[in-house]
Amino acid sequence: MIKTIMKLNKQLGKYKKDIFITWAFVIIETICEIAVPTLTGWLVNVLKGEAVTFFSESIVIWGPAVGIDLTRVFILGGAMVLIAALAVATGIGAGWYCAQAACGIGHNIRKAMYERIQKYSFNNIDKFSTSSIVTRMTTDITNVQFAYQMTIRAALRAPLLMIFAMTIAFTKSWQLALIFISLTPVVAFFLLLITNKVHPIFVDIFDTYDNLNQEIQEDVAGMRAVKAFTRQEEQKKKFGKVSLYIYKRFVKAERIIAFNNPLLQVMSYTASLLICYLGAFLIKKYGQSYLSTGDLTSLLTYVFQIMFALFLLSMVYVQVIIARNSAERVVEILEEESDIVSPENAVTTIANGEVIFDNVTFHYNANPDHDVLRNINIAIPSGSTVGIVGSTGSSKTSLLNLIARLYDVSSGSVKVGGVDVREYNIEALRDAVAVVLQKNVLFTGSIRENLLWGNKDATQEDIEKACKMACASEFIERFPDKYETMLDEGGTNVSGGQRQRLCIARALLKNPKILILDDSTSAVDTHTDATIRGYLKDEKPEVTKFIVAERVLSVKDCDIILVMENGEIVAKGNSEELYATCQIYKELVDTQLGGGDFDVAN
Repeated sequence: MIKTIMKLNKQLGKYKKDIFITWAFVIIETICEIAVPTLTGWLVNVLKGEAVTFFSESIVIWGPAVGIDLTRVFILGGAMVLIAALAVATGIGAGWYCAQAACGIGHNIRKAMYERIQKYSFNNIDKFSTSSIVTRMTTDITNVQFAYQMTIRAALRAPLLMIFAMTIAFTKSWQLALIFISLTPVVAFFLLLITNKVHPIFVDIFDTYDNLNQEIQEDVAGMRAVKAFTRQEEQKKKFGKVSLYIYKRFVKAERIIAFNNPLLQVMSYTASLLICYLGAFLIKKYGQSYLSTGDLTSLLTYVFQIMFALFLLSMVYVQVIIARNSAERVVEILEEESDIVSPENAVTTIANGEVIFDNVTFHYNANPDHDVLRNINIAIPSGSTVGIVGSTGSSKTSLLNLIARLYDVSSGSVKVGGVDVREYNIEALRDAVAVVLQKNVLFTGSIRENLLWGNKDATQEDIEKACKMACASEFIERFPDKYETMLDEGGTNVSGGQRQRLCIARALLKNPKILILDDSTSAVDTHTDATIRGYLKDEKPEVTKFIVAERVLSVKDCDIILVMENGEIVAKGNSEELYATCQIYKELVDTQLGGGDFDVAN
């Protein structure tokens, strides 16, 4: 827990000064709160004509008076008003700076988490589900922020209030002050018992929040499938089951926490009764010289202040217990180190688009005993066009992910431009390798804003040229706002083929040395597919192009075609060679083109 707190405290930044200002205000506020009961006791003594003393009878402020001395009344009354006003002012100041510090810490943690996630490799992302990351950046950070807000102020105020109140209580009557000492451990024991019962429940709750967010994410992302198969009721039941479980766990936790208030009230009233009884006994036995009426009055006030301090501590502790699991989950994100980083003195210049796979083996960290790629050995000259075909699950995408170092090889090496990819600066390498993924990702914003992801400095001429090569300009020009047309989240207001073409145009704007099209023309017609490949051949002859496709027509003109099966390259060559020598490729051609008539679609 201490390690977690220290890790989070590193995110304080400029808000440290707000915490120190808060503490200064809290100290003044607490002193004022402690002073008021003493002044109240003095006022009672003045009204009864008794002496006003401090530290029992050590310091006599005013001696006994005959009748009511109004001057003393006005002095004490004025002092109480001023001190109360100061307490209010410092309380407001403490609340202001405390809130600012807590919100600032939440802001810094959220920013640090987001920046850390941006550095993650795919392996790191695989460790955390999307729903878990969302929960950690929302609910968990909110819990941590609220815990800081409670802790910054109350964690200092409560102990100070207890220490000051007990100290003054001892100066008035050490016998009565022992009541506080004896009851405080009892209260502390029950509060610890309550909070320790609650902590495992909250751990379970916040872990379940991940499942809740996952249900929402899947339902929203798959809304079309849900409606198409009329599965709304089943989805409601799945969501309701998780939501009901969280509700029941929260109710159980809150029921346990609810014992806080009655416990503290019982202890407060018990302390008050004991002080009244023993105080009256002591006054009767030893007289007013031992304990004045005003001192007894102030002692009763200190009882409630001490119990209030215990209540504050219990609330802080409960909130810390609630936030503890959240804090640990947040720190997991902050401590996760990317397993793919740029080396010292990294190479920043990529000479050309040559790609060499040298005895490459690869497995995912989640399943280290299963190699998804084995014995990959192939050299691709710069400027070549490489087609990759194979059945689903043959690890075509896994092979290409190694080029841009989205994953690192388990053994062997991948070289780009004659240099091992692990020796490159990651940003430089990925700027030289443009990847159009199987799943086309577009972001909320205009078409222009999405295209500029490829090159933020691209001119309108550059954009139009890239869109022409990707066959995207033809539909963009039909939109009323053309390149300023707004895209919905995920680009859902354009068709699948249009999304693919926009993603290809975005990749081309990078002016890459290597272009990877991972089944990224599957949603366009064969004519458009052929047109895009024609543009790439004519306009980008120097770029090494990898084309993964299920359609044989998409790869038939490639310089080299790789046939993959079970994570291995089982054959390579041009289309005619493979048709004559590779049974897998021959079956693909015969199935799709009826015996190898490549001109059927031209």
